[in-house]
Formats: sequence, structure tokens, C-alpha cells
Amino acid sequence: MDVETRLDLIKRVGEEIVTEDELRTVLETKTHPIAYDGFEPSGLAPVHFGVYRSINLADLQQAGVKFKLWIADWHAWVNNKMGGDLEKIRQVGEYFIEVWKASGIDIANVDVLWASDAMSSREYWRKVLLVAKHTTLNRAIRCLTIMGRTTAELNETAQLIYPMMQIADIFHLEADICQLGMDQRRANILAREVGPKLGWWKPVIVSHHILMGLEGKKTPEGYDEDNGIDTQISSKMSKSRPETCLYVHDDADAIARKIQGAFCPERIVEGNPILEYCRYIVFRKRKTFTIERPPRYGGDVEVGDYLELERMYREGAIHPSDLKTAVATALNEIITPIRKHFETNRRAAELYRVVREEEITR
Repeated sequence: MDVETRLDLIKRVGEEIVTEDELRTVLETKTHPIAYDGFEPSGLAPVHFGVYRSINLADLQQAGVKFKLWIADWHAWVNNKMGGDLEKIRQVGEYFIEVWKASGIDIANVDVLWASDAMSSREYWRKVLLVAKHTTLNRAIRCLTIMGRTTAELNETAQLIYPMMQIADIFHLEADICQLGMDQRRANILAREVGPKLGWWKPVIVSHHILMGLEGKKTPEGYDEDNGIDTQISSKMSKSRPETCLYVHDDADAIARKIQGAFCPERIVEGNPILEYCRYIVFRKRKTFTIERPPRYGGDVEVGDYLELERMYREGAIHPSDLKTAVATALNEIITPIRKHFETNRRAAELYRVVREEEITR
């Protein structure tokens, strides 16, 4: 596969790439560059974790990228996930692995790594301290919002270590590419600045979009100084708000109910979560999308790509109710294999039971 084709596949994943020229150079010089994404184990898996993640990973693997899935259990502990209980965090991490298996990720062809396995390494902590020594206190504080907390929620000294650990992770994992969400770009940018100072390298950032919750766009809450990024983070689908979140365990009725209650004003494209799921999930999983309608409303319509759907919706050719019904059907079909895995696999079912019974935390 030529470099431009590989680049196009990665651009399907990256909403922002810093920088595209550097990414092209990486692809020209490495047949299998390393990319990573880190995950705090905390609660049940929404579709952006269990479905959208696997879609992005498939494109990266097709482009020849070697991927590392970093289960950031110690990071979750610092961030007070699962009540700060490391044993519960570990169980959620095991559950995450089952979600990835069920979503179609070939675990044999990715590296699933635990942060806790690196915590006994003097070299890892040396990297953490080197990053800290080359980061001002103000800059560290500005990075704290990568934890998914507003500035008002950040009041523990331990939290200052978190971004230093996340940046050290990049170099510990020998990652050429940081393939995380837009909400993590602040730490990744700092890694690009610190890396060369320490004689390391400047990682390429491929930031994927953050899927919004069913209530649509929300008012910025103070996660980032950039209003656009802050809005995206503030609007993120959150497992701590169950009625505005689609989980990989939701059955057809739950999906239909939640989708029907979602924000989806007629002719409005901006801030419309139903159209967003079409763009980032439905059309990434299938070539065409059928919207069923009674003959008196024009009959069924088959849409060939997302831009065509967006145009038709903006022009009023597709009604919100018909779009919601079609999207609920499509998402249910996409989620069904994941849901069935947790219904039929004994270990997966037990892990799901344990995680489901725990209090959901942000």
C-alpha cells in the first residue's frame, strides 16, 4: 500500500493531525509505526468506546500501524475513578478487554498493556520526573483538564502527576503516533515540546472526534480555553448520564427509546447527535444507509454517503422521526454482536455483572 493511501486511511480517523507532513514522513520511514491510546477503566462501555474505537483502530491497522491499547489503571486511581479502588479498576480493565474482543478487535494483533505493569520500573518514573522538570507549574495545571474534570474539580496534589505520567507513557510505549481524543491534545502538544528537549522524539498527534451525548451540544464548562474544543468535551457522551448515553449493552428497545428522545431538530445539522452518529459510526460501518418511510411520505430512500444525507436533511427531504428510526435500527444491528458476547460468554457476563453493579463515576 502506498504512503498516500495509508495517509488517507489515518485521516479518516484524525479530526486534527499535528502535523500531516510529519505523519507522512513517519509513514515513509516506518512500515509499521506505533500508535497508542490510553483508557481509564471506569464503568460501562458507551458506543464511542465499544464501537467508534474499533472502527478507528481498523483503519489504522489497515494503514500498517501497530497499535497499543494502554489500560491506564493507575491513572484512573489518581483520577478517583471507581472510588479510587484499584481492585475495582482492575476488574473494569478486564471488562474493557472483553468489550474490545466483542467489537471485533483482534486482540492477537494489538498490544494490550497495563499501566500498573510499568509502575515498578525506575526508568518509567525517571521519565515522569524528567517531564516534570521540563514543565512549568502553570503548564502542568493547564494540562489537568485531560482528566475530564473542570478546573473547579481539581484540588489534589496527586492530580499534578497525572499529565506527567501521560506524557511519560508516550515515550515509555515508544509511540510514534498519539491517537487519542481531542480532549487529550493538551498533553500531546506538551509531549511534542518536551520530547526533543530530553533527546527523545516529537510524536505525531492524530486526534479523533469526541462523540456528543444524545442531548446535543452543551454550553462550555471550562475544560479547555479553546471554545470549540471545550464545547466538544462538555458535550461528550457520558456514562454518568445514562439517559443521554448509548451503551454497548442496550437492547433494541432501549436504543429506540433513547434515540427517539434525542435532540434532532428539523433541518438543523450543527450540534445534531443523530447525524453525528451517522457520520462517525453508521457510514463507517456500511456503504449505504436505508431510511424506511411510508409511500405517502416518499417511500424508502437509500443514501450513499454522509454528505448526501446531511444535504437531504438540511433541505427538509428527511424528517427527524424517520432518521431517528433508521439510526436506531442501524445502531442496534451494529451493537448486537457486542451485546450477544456478554450474554453468551461466561467470563464476559460475570465481568459485566460486576461492573454494572458498581456506582457509575465520571
